[in-house]
Amino acid sequence: MKVICLLSGEHPVLPAKELEVAGMLTDLWPQVAVMDCPDPEKTGRLAQTHLVLRYLDTCEPTLEAVRTMLADLALSPDGTFAVRAKKVCGTPIEAEPPAIERFAGGLIQGKVSLAAPDHEFHLVFSGDRCFCGELLLRIDRRTMDLRNPYGRPFFHPGVMMPRMARTLVNLSLAEPGEILYDPFCGTGGTMLEADLIGIQAYGSDTDRAMLIGSRQNLPKAGVLAGDATCLPVKSAAVDAVVSDLPYGQSVPIIAPSLEKLYSGSLEEIRRILKPGRRAVIVTHQPIGLIAQEYLTVLGQYEQRVHKSLTRRILVLEK
Repeated sequence: MKVICLLSGEHPVLPAKELEVAGMLTDLWPQVAVMDCPDPEKTGRLAQTHLVLRYLDTCEPTLEAVRTMLADLALSPDGTFAVRAKKVCGTPIEAEPPAIERFAGGLIQGKVSLAAPDHEFHLVFSGDRCFCGELLLRIDRRTMDLRNPYGRPFFHPGVMMPRMARTLVNLSLAEPGEILYDPFCGTGGTMLEADLIGIQAYGSDTDRAMLIGSRQNLPKAGVLAGDATCLPVKSAAVDAVVSDLPYGQSVPIIAPSLEKLYSGSLEEIRRILKPGRRAVIVTHQPIGLIAQEYLTVLGQYEQRVHKSLTRRILVLEK
């Protein structure tokens, strides 16, 4: 099925990149992506998408073009319907969303219900295009916010927020039933996000306090005591690796240096990964040159957390 995804604007690249876990991107505009999606239900795992729409058509961002498009579509839904309009990222149309909704609603055959429509049609204006689609899924990202690390049984400063942890899991392309491993599992946030979408989550850490805490946060996860440079895992045993590597600030390291830790752990990640599968690694400093000695670098991205911390995100493949 061809779908339209209304993306969040919290990062310039990652919202579109994580779509790969659900389908193949065919067109991209500011905060709007069009993709071929064999199973639209898979989009429910996305962390940086607001809406998923069944693709109907696209036109220029003018009321006259919308009129022509809707006339060609000849929409006549069974039951009630509503039209929603949204303007993003510099669209030139001057009409405001309420006026657009009234205009478009008058061009569709049927009974309007704004409170609880049977069908919800969306007009999304992005750049010099207007995209028209019917709502398939509204992703309630507030559920991720409710999993705030501060409310977990065990908390440690500096942990990653659930939306970003879920995004990293999605970038790994791990599927339900597959095995994801986190060699620096910390409080278990990455494993928790993986577990919630049916992925078998395992992890290890050298800090026993973290291991105890991660078991409190996710009692059924497989957590081991282990050095990331000598993992207690068989070769080619895992389908994905996702990990936020220590920065050597609030968390102590046992390696002679961060560089030794990074290179040793990347060597082990390559060993335990199945061929053709991905590792998604986060650090506070660029390690692309080190990483490419062990794995193929598919992408490098940055996320500014605050003025003293910028996360570097590496997507790697064996």
